[in-house]
Amino acid sequence: MKKHSTSTWLYFLVPSILGIILFMIPLKFGDEWKVPIAKFAAILSGWVEPAMPMAAMILISIAAIGSLVFLFVPRSSSKPSLMESLFKVTPFWAITRLVGAIFAIMVTFQVGPEAIWNENTGGLLLAPDGLVSFLFTIFLFAGLLLPLLLNFGLLEFFGTMMVKIMRPLFNLPGRSSIDALASWIGDGTIGVLLTSKQYEEGHYTQREAAIIATTFSVVSITFSLVIIDTVGMSQYFLPFYATVILTGIILALIMPRIYPLRGKKTEYIDGRKFTGSDEKLPAGYNVFSHGLEYALDTASKNRSIGKIFTDGMKNVLDMWIGVAPVVMAFGTIALVLAEYTSVFTILGKPFEPILAVLGIPEAAEAAQTMVVGFADMFLPVILADGVITSPITLFTIATISVVQLIYMSEVGGLILGTKIPLNILDLIIIFLLRTLIALPIVAGVAHLLF
Repeated sequence: MKKHSTSTWLYFLVPSILGIILFMIPLKFGDEWKVPIAKFAAILSGWVEPAMPMAAMILISIAAIGSLVFLFVPRSSSKPSLMESLFKVTPFWAITRLVGAIFAIMVTFQVGPEAIWNENTGGLLLAPDGLVSFLFTIFLFAGLLLPLLLNFGLLEFFGTMMVKIMRPLFNLPGRSSIDALASWIGDGTIGVLLTSKQYEEGHYTQREAAIIATTFSVVSITFSLVIIDTVGMSQYFLPFYATVILTGIILALIMPRIYPLRGKKTEYIDGRKFTGSDEKLPAGYNVFSHGLEYALDTASKNRSIGKIFTDGMKNVLDMWIGVAPVVMAFGTIALVLAEYTSVFTILGKPFEPILAVLGIPEAAEAAQTMVVGFADMFLPVILADGVITSPITLFTIATISVVQLIYMSEVGGLILGTKIPLNILDLIIIFLLRTLIALPIVAGVAHLLF
C-alpha cells in the first residue's frame, strides 16, 4: 500500500466521521432520538415555520415558470448551465411542476376547490409544519452536508469491504451499504437523496439505484414509534420494530430478483454497461487495504472547500427546484383520492379474502388500509384507530404500513422527482408486491404475539 500524507489521512477521517455522526447516528434530544441532520432541519423548520408555506409556494412557482420557459429554449451543445440543469426538463415534468405550483398557490391563498387546500390534503403537505415545508429545510442541510459522505472516501472504504455481502445478497455494490444505513437509521428521504446523487454521478446502474430507493428507504425509528403509539400499542414497540427489520430484510432479498426491479437496465446514467471490474481486488490487496487506499486516493483529490460548498449549494437548488413541486403535485392528488373518493376502499377489496385466509380479524375493515398507505404512510393507522379493536389486526396494519415503504406524500413523490429510473406504474407494482409478500410474515408474527 502506498504512503499518504498526514493531511490526506485527515481529509479522509475528519469529514467521514463527521458525516457518519450527522447522518447515521441517532442522538437523544430531549425525549426523542434523531440523527443530527434531521434535528437541525426540525430546529430550522421551527424558526422559519410561519414563513415556510409562502416561501415554498414561491419556490415551487419559480420551478414551474422556469420549466415552462425552458421548454422553448434549445438545449445547449456544451456543458449545461446551472439554469438549464435546474429548469430544462421534459414536457411531462414541466406540467407536473406546473400542477404542483397551482396546488401550492391554491393552498396558500385557500382558493379553488376546498378538496385541494384543506388540512387533510394539500394543506397537510404545505402546512407550516407539513412535509413540503420540512423538506425545504432537510434539503438545505442534506444538500450542503452530503459531500461529507460522498467526497472524502467513506463510500469507497465501506463499499470495497461490503461488496462481498451486498452483491450476492441484494445485487448491489458495497457502497450502497452507506445508503441503506442512512435510510434505515436516519430517514428514508435522506437515503433517497443520497441514492439519487450517487446515480447521477455514475456510481450506480439504473437497476441498482431503483433497488436501493425502493428497498432501503425505511422510515426513521422515531416515526415508527409514532405509528405504533397511534394504534395504542407502544408497549409492543420492540417486537414491532424487530418484525419491521425481519420483513424488510426478506423483502430486500426478494424484490431485486423479481419484476419490475429485475427488468431495470444494468447500465449507468451515461450509458456505460456494468462489468463489475471495479469490484475486483488488485493483486496483493485484501478488502481492507484496498478500500483504505481507494478512500485515501479519493480524499486527496477533494481538497477544495470552496468547490465542495459550491457543489453543496447546487445540490440544495436541485432538490428545491426538482423535488418539492413533484411531492406537492403527486402527494396532493393521492391525498385527495384517499380523502374524497372510495378508490382505495375499492382497491382494497381484493385484500379482504387474503386477510381472512391469514386469520386476521376484522378483515373487511382492515382491507382498505392495505392500499391507502400508498397515499401516505400515516393513513392506515389513522383509519384503524378507534375503528379496529383486535390487537392482531392493529399490529399487522401498523407493521405493514411501515414495510410498504412507497407512499406518495413523501418517498414516492421524492423518487419521482429525482432521475432514478422509476415511474408511477413501477411504484404501484412495487408497493403491491411488497404488501403481498410481507402480509404472511407479519400476520404470522402477530399470531405468535397475541
